[in-house]
Amino acid sequence: MIAKLTLDKAGRLVLPKPLRDEMQLGAGSVLEMEREGELITLRPIRPKASLKKELGIWVYQGIGPVTDSIPDFIDREREKRLREFM
Repeated sequence: MIAKLTLDKAGRLVLPKPLRDEMQLGAGSVLEMEREGELITLRPIRPKASLKKELGIWVYQGIGPVTDSIPDFIDREREKRLREFM
């Protein structure tokens, strides 16, 4: 995708909506900026994928694959719960 972007008076850029949608960027998304000469590169900084318990149900959060093995994760949670009850 090639697009011309214009800085506003405060020095801000607006990324085109199709790009934001494709890259799954929204309000509060954090981007890393790198500069080499005349080249500026922006990369999204994404949180690590994780599993979180919500209302008693394990919910996948994040973009990309879960880094932990699901059986290992379940075993750790089981052990943690047993220690709490003992």
